Amino acid sequence: MIDSRTAPYAALLLRLALGTMFVAHALLKILVFTPAGTAAYFASLGVPGWLAYPIMGVELIAGLLLLAGIGTRAMALLLVPVLIGTIVLVHGANGWLFTNKGGGWEYPAFLIVAALAQSLLGDGAYTARSLFARNVARHDAGGRAAAVNVNDR
Repeated sequence: MIDSRTAPYAALLLRLALGTMFVAHALLKILVFTPAGTAAYFASLGVPGWLAYPIMGVELIAGLLLLAGIGTRAMALLLVPVLIGTIVLVHGANGWLFTNKGGGWEYPAFLIVAALAQSLLGDGAYTARSLFARNVARHDAGGRAAAVNVNDR
């Protein structure tokens, strides 16, 4: 049975972990390997080098949106083809274990399952929208502050 009191926090933890991982991978490609180096690596795999740029963008933007809890379901699903690509093009031939030379496909496969679970769970607790909604106030006709429901906009 799902505990409805703690489920939003489980979704939050998963969302933060996935978002952090994708932002870290994007920044690794951008800041360490450089976009040109990442494109060259893609080309060495037989993939068009230009594909590295949208992949880095998807990882960074989707990761940041996951961290914020914006479009969580869509962002998690958007990342699944990226992860499938890592298995098919990079890690699949290296066996199951990620500790194998070149890294196996166990970690990307786990991330696919985690992303699918996140898409089923949704945002979870503490999204940018929910935190913003708590802090937004408006004044009623008498000048008193009243909470604004974001859904009223």
